[in-house]
Amino acid sequence: MSITRTKFATQARTWAIIAALGALFVGLGALFFGSAGVYLFVGIAIVFNLVMYWFSAKFALKTSRARPVDRSEAPELYRDIEELAGKAGVPTPGVYLIPSEQPNAFATGRNPKNAVIAVTEGLLRYLPRDQVKGVLAHEMGHIANRDILVMTIAAMIGAAIAALANILQFSMLFGGGDDEDSGPLGIVGALVAIIVAPLAAMILQLAVSRQREYLADATAAQYIGEGRPLAEALETLQRGVETAPMNVNPATEALYIANPLRAGGMASLFSTHPPMEERIRRLRELDAAHGIHY
Repeated sequence: MSITRTKFATQARTWAIIAALGALFVGLGALFFGSAGVYLFVGIAIVFNLVMYWFSAKFALKTSRARPVDRSEAPELYRDIEELAGKAGVPTPGVYLIPSEQPNAFATGRNPKNAVIAVTEGLLRYLPRDQVKGVLAHEMGHIANRDILVMTIAAMIGAAIAALANILQFSMLFGGGDDEDSGPLGIVGALVAIIVAPLAAMILQLAVSRQREYLADATAAQYIGEGRPLAEALETLQRGVETAPMNVNPATEALYIANPLRAGGMASLFSTHPPMEERIRRLRELDAAHGIHY
């Protein structure tokens, strides 16, 4: 499948998933608060998304302790980012540095004009330049594909669903709700909603995040002409996550190219990132399809 078809298919699936998330949120409100809940929770969802639209980048940069970097401090980094921005057809994003030994990076911003790429000190210290460029191309793919806004919307709706479920659980434990509606079936229905809604929201969020990671990988390979540098970088990043843990806010982990929080066993099933082995395999398949063998 060509990159254009892949983009179209991924974006269609993504917005369908986000629509399902929004419907789940509004439906949960209607279930417990009646028809008035529909309007209330549509309003809440809009407000949440507006807040995150304007302030998500500042939040991500602040929680990662990232600082702006000027050209004199990292001239090669700036040259690579400018070159990739030209290929992506987007303005050159701001450049930030994260004080961490773990090799990693993320992109943030509400649109390409306000985008930022933040890289860790470990990324620049431990990876050769071609692998760093592969990572930068991945992040530029997120910017060009407008993944940052999409993933922020998904994260906020998911967080709202989880918060609502917690409120409802607290209300049930302490006698909230009308006596008329507190029969066995009503209680069972409430319990099912409280348990199932956050789980469904999490699964939908994972689907959004993983689809966007695969697309950004494929886009990066297109920008740099091959998938090898990014594939090799992903192998290095995986080792870096295991050897140099990074303390990040869980709300921002999905932004990073590699999950900065070490996850193994059952936890890996609920990771916001697809399996690293699968990402590497797909990149190598892309190269093979274009006659690149190594």
